Amino acid sequence: MYHAVILDIDGTLVDSNDGHAHAWVDALTERGRRVSFERVRPLIGMGTDKLLAALDASLDSSETADLSRRRAEIFEDRYLPAVKPTRGAHALLEWFRDERLTLVVATSADWGELHALLARATATRLVEHVSASGGSARSKPDPDVVRAALDRTGWPASEVVMLGDTPYDVEAAQGAGVGLIAVRCGGWTDAALAGAIAIYDDPQDLLDHYDVSPFKRPLPIRSE
Repeated sequence: MYHAVILDIDGTLVDSNDGHAHAWVDALTERGRRVSFERVRPLIGMGTDKLLAALDASLDSSETADLSRRRAEIFEDRYLPAVKPTRGAHALLEWFRDERLTLVVATSADWGELHALLARATATRLVEHVSASGGSARSKPDPDVVRAALDRTGWPASEVVMLGDTPYDVEAAQGAGVGLIAVRCGGWTDAALAGAIAIYDDPQDLLDHYDVSPFKRPLPIRSE
């Protein structure tokens, strides 16, 4: 029923959300700005600019750039080696490929980190296009990155679905007019993911229930 899937990466295809939060805590601590993991963790999934603004509105653009660079270094060195695919991630992507669905990534990760994460998910050769926030005017939860990914699919929003794990994915998808299937493996509750058209434990759970998922339900008829 759908022709393309827009994919989030962190928390959806790889179990990287905790690692990102720890990297932010480490980077901020190095710069004399102590913040707890518990405060940072619920913000993972936002673009860097919005996350840092939520933590400390006094940061200027140069401080934001410096912290972003340092966080990326820390994440790559300390946390990326432990990142693993979420359960069933590769199998689900292979299934999408066999179903001849176009796969496009929409992410707030920067380009270098994105390729490392795709490699961790063994997804590099399965994804056809990438739309990262670096090429968009506004990061998640604004819909720009999802709209850019939608454009890359070549299909109208009514025939595209997004797979994500955070309330920011839900908001961004809704802003782009795209339905979102959510997975809980990123750490959010069903209440936080309200607005998703369906919620599954992880990619494997979606694959196990694929025949009764939104992928096999008739799309609603839209009046002109």
